[in-house]
Amino acid sequence: MRSHTSGITILLLLFIFFTNEAIAQHIVLLQQGKPTSIRGLSVVNDKTAWISGSNGYIAITSDGGKTWQWRQIKGFEQADFRDIEAFSNKEAVIMSSGTPALILKTIDGGVNWQVKYRNTDTAYFLDAMDFDNPSHGFILGDPIKNRFLLLETKNSGNTWNNYNNSPVASANEAAFAASGTCLRTINHTNIIVTGGAVSNIFVQVPNKDWYKTAIPITHGKSSQGAFSIAKGKNQLVIVGGNYQHDRRTDSTVCYSNNRTNWKLAHTPPSGYQSCVEYINADTYLSTGTPGTNISTDGGKNWKQTDTLNFNVCRKAKHGNLVLLAGSNGKIAVFKL
Repeated sequence: MRSHTSGITILLLLFIFFTNEAIAQHIVLLQQGKPTSIRGLSVVNDKTAWISGSNGYIAITSDGGKTWQWRQIKGFEQADFRDIEAFSNKEAVIMSSGTPALILKTIDGGVNWQVKYRNTDTAYFLDAMDFDNPSHGFILGDPIKNRFLLLETKNSGNTWNNYNNSPVASANEAAFAASGTCLRTINHTNIIVTGGAVSNIFVQVPNKDWYKTAIPITHGKSSQGAFSIAKGKNQLVIVGGNYQHDRRTDSTVCYSNNRTNWKLAHTPPSGYQSCVEYINADTYLSTGTPGTNISTDGGKNWKQTDTLNFNVCRKAKHGNLVLLAGSNGKIAVFKL
């Protein structure tokens, strides 16, 4: 009798635990219905965040995402702003994929924008941007003459120059302008993940050449590969897949604790994922067209939290706010 009661008690406690966990980890849709596909997202702190998207749209929130001030940048209504880096509620840099390749900056909260870089060469296609600190940053572009394009700024995005030591690309290898997170610059170390014919991770520590490692993310076609990387305290996690067959779950996530020994996730997410973000401890959040997923063990096992589709998810640089954004002007907050 005592044994039977104890078993019921344990089952009840487990049910309560997993129910509370499911309730705690959920997505709250904040708004949608704007004529823009959002891929750029930069969360400064728990109050301030910026987004950028197609058709020249940007938006800023100063209340943690409850309300947004939208602008369509005059003269750039056709631009597809695939990534944004914000430093405050006044200062931000955006980049446009496609032709012309553009980099714009504002210092007045998005009211006015200045062109800091413009290139009409059709070979230039910008994929992602990241900053190591408010002064020093990089922009990654698709390969030109067998080398990935890298632009560097040392003055907060006011001027940009070609980086003279960019990684060598294999034939039909490229980067994906899906969420601005195929490039990460962390503690003066540059990390790039790629796709197409091959899937690789390139790592450059200060004053060293690039180190390339093949990763077990699906590849071989232009729609396949690694789309995003995130670094936590103990692990690197890479997500991707095949956006043309986004429900396929095989070879969509891998993880490593030493940058070289990569292992596929034991339980993969719900399919193709365009972005992954480190949250805390061993927790990572990823999202893509099949839905949003979470891992609490460093990328080894994943659980779907929602079927809403997004392009990008980012956590506050200084704080705990986690936002997601996607097509149709969709913006949401992730609640832990």
